[in-house]
Amino acid sequence: MITTLPQAPDSIVLEPGQSLRTCVDAGSWLQVAEGRVRVVSPPGWFGGTVFMSETVLDEGDVHRMALGGWIEVSALTPVHLRVHAPKGAPVSACSEARPVMRFVRLLTGW
Repeated sequence: MITTLPQAPDSIVLEPGQSLRTCVDAGSWLQVAEGRVRVVSPPGWFGGTVFMSETVLDEGDVHRMALGGWIEVSALTPVHLRVHAPKGAPVSACSEARPVMRFVRLLTGW
């Protein structure tokens, strides 16, 4: 089951097999308070090709999002994840990326 939220909550709790798609700003960081999680980065372009990278985070890990946009978080075990937004972000990447994200979803089937 995948849940989609337009803005990341401060705290995310997921059971194994659950996934969340949400938008984060560049410079946000994810902190795994409990469990193990797979994070798929926002879509990016490389040589005219759309790509997304995957990162597996364990309890206690912290991951900084270099790019803003839509991410997918999937629980591999019961997970409690904290999302820390950057201070003083001038414009949300999420509001700018929506038309582009619709196009990327059409291209990738994501």
